[in-house]
Amino acid sequence: MELRDYFENNEGTVILATADNEGKVNVAIYARPHVFDAKTLGFIMRGRLSHRNLQSNPRAAYMFIEKAKGYHGKRLYLQKIREDTDPEVIEEIRRKPKREYSYSNDEETYLVYFMVERVRPLVGDQE
Repeated sequence: MELRDYFENNEGTVILATADNEGKVNVAIYARPHVFDAKTLGFIMRGRLSHRNLQSNPRAAYMFIEKAKGYHGKRLYLQKIREDTDPEVIEEIRRKPKREYSYSNDEETYLVYFMVERVRPLVGDQE
């Protein structure tokens, strides 16, 4: 199943893990990614710890735990390839109106693009 179809057709809990250049890890709850093609996805991020970590270490891990009985989901291994701060580009792909978020509208927002390096199931070593 293509990643775009997978994320559009499954609900679940999402966790994004990043680390700084010293290896200090951060884990955060995130939304489903915006899938641009088979190997490129993006996240709308605030200028907080996950985003700051990506400035010195472009690698991240993303875990999607399906809302289903048992242990189903995907683990994605990512590398940041670029980011965009253009508000029009960000608003064009945003799923919810900006006013529905709990953070300040004054915070800097980034659209961070990643290359998907590897996809694994939630449990096990199969690819």
